[in-house]
Amino acid sequence: MARVTFSVLQSCLSFLLFSSFLQLLLTCHVATAAGGGRWQLLLRSVGISAMHMQLLRNDRVIMFDRTDFGPSNISLPGGNCRSNPNDRVSKVDCTAHSVEFDVISNGIRPLTVQSNTWCSSGSVMPDGTLVQTGGDLDGERRARLFSPCFSNDCDWKELENGLALRRWYASNHILPDGSQIIVGGRGQFNFEFYPKTKDPNVYNLPFLAQTNDRGSENNLYPFVFLNVDGNLFVFANNRAILLDYNKNTVVKTYPAIPGGDPRSYPSTGSAVLLPLKNLEAIDVEAEVLVCGGAPRGAYEQAWRRNNFIKALNTCARIRITDPNPQWVVESMPQARVMGDMTLLPNGDVLIINGGASGTAAWELGRDPIFAPDLYRPDNPVGSRFETQNPNTIPRMYHSTAVLLRDGRVLVGGSNPHAFYNFTGVLFPTELSLEAFLPSYLDQQFSNLRPMITSPKSQVKIKYNMKLKLKFTVSGEVKSPVKVTMVFPSFTTHSFSMNQRVLVLDNIKTPKIWDFFNFLRKGKSTSTYEVEVKTPRSANIAPPGYYMMFVVNQDIPSEGIWVQLQ
Repeated sequence: MARVTFSVLQSCLSFLLFSSFLQLLLTCHVATAAGGGRWQLLLRSVGISAMHMQLLRNDRVIMFDRTDFGPSNISLPGGNCRSNPNDRVSKVDCTAHSVEFDVISNGIRPLTVQSNTWCSSGSVMPDGTLVQTGGDLDGERRARLFSPCFSNDCDWKELENGLALRRWYASNHILPDGSQIIVGGRGQFNFEFYPKTKDPNVYNLPFLAQTNDRGSENNLYPFVFLNVDGNLFVFANNRAILLDYNKNTVVKTYPAIPGGDPRSYPSTGSAVLLPLKNLEAIDVEAEVLVCGGAPRGAYEQAWRRNNFIKALNTCARIRITDPNPQWVVESMPQARVMGDMTLLPNGDVLIINGGASGTAAWELGRDPIFAPDLYRPDNPVGSRFETQNPNTIPRMYHSTAVLLRDGRVLVGGSNPHAFYNFTGVLFPTELSLEAFLPSYLDQQFSNLRPMITSPKSQVKIKYNMKLKLKFTVSGEVKSPVKVTMVFPSFTTHSFSMNQRVLVLDNIKTPKIWDFFNFLRKGKSTSTYEVEVKTPRSANIAPPGYYMMFVVNQDIPSEGIWVQLQ
């Protein structure tokens, strides 16, 4: 570890007098130091490999892997054990395969999941409940519910036949009416809803059959985004459609990405819906960005011939609301497969994790990439990427990343093996948990960082209303101040489902008053009030819990939770 100098300790102690516990954690944690972001090692082991992650409104992150590959490194609560006839290692398992990470305390609590969650999917419902669906074997038709609590007595509840069909490697998305759609999965060229609809419970989607490559599929975990018109953008392999899921009609067919290479699992690029802006416009524009992946044939080459082809180094971007949409291709600083794309509260995109060659699936990825890349969507083509400070832990197949309310990005997982395997392998099963701190959390920007004072977290807001936020800043405030809303993602297999950023329209930003803080050696802190308009419809912003941020000169505040209803 780096030696902490007396001046650094003195600065941290001074900061303690005037800052919250969370701010202290961010600035005084001993971490790798460099421009372009910093890394924190939070826990050397959480007991499981974090294959799936979901942040909940109580600032706790639910993580889980799978239940049929032997004991984990953390015991079930209360000394309980579970019969596990499908496990090839242990028929009775007394260990947990799901945990709850408390962001504030940096602690872990084991949870009890009964069925196999391997390569499953999920979304958070409007009331904050995580609904998690599918998996393998005894979990393939399960729906699992986790309702967040601020005590330590909440746990998983399971519905044995919550799904109509087996869902394995499927994608979920929250819909404007608060229900979920579950799209695709291995051998499933269809979609269904949770809760179940009236008959028919399953709706055929030929597009998924058309994008299925024989021998490698390349259409699993399809990228699904709710468009601003209420239809679904569904991307699989190398092309996409706009789906009216109510009528099961394809509204629009998009051109294939130039080059023709697949981007879906196991070729495994990643994708985001870029931040939605100008929400009061008659026609709101929406763009999708797809980055990385493996060239066509890479899976077969790696699996059959032990030949690990270099990953793709391109991103393709398309305005899905255009009458004649076309892909625009850009080059990334690094080729990357199995990367995670995380939307940041200031609207930037962080591309993190993965390798430079091979594909997803067991043992088929090579050349880990340690340095994230930042993508600034508002910059001109050619000046959008910036490589960040690297970490030292390979995050390959089954790694994850999610945004936290304090602006950090939580990073965990990586297990390219059929079992827990810590020795004698190229990439051991990884149980550690890290955080990446984008440069907006650097101490040099602390005077620009807003702090929201009103409303308080957990506030309920309505559609199409005027909302006032008060915030303090010790340095200069420059207009326009942005207010953003971020829907927390369910992240697995390089796709952050339901991830969504909204930039609210400002009405006015008046300065309220100043006060002189003698304890801070003459630095003044100003209080401001910004008034914004909340989204006008559930097509633009589905109901549920969002993190809301104030952004000053690209520096976001710590977020507050708001429930849009």
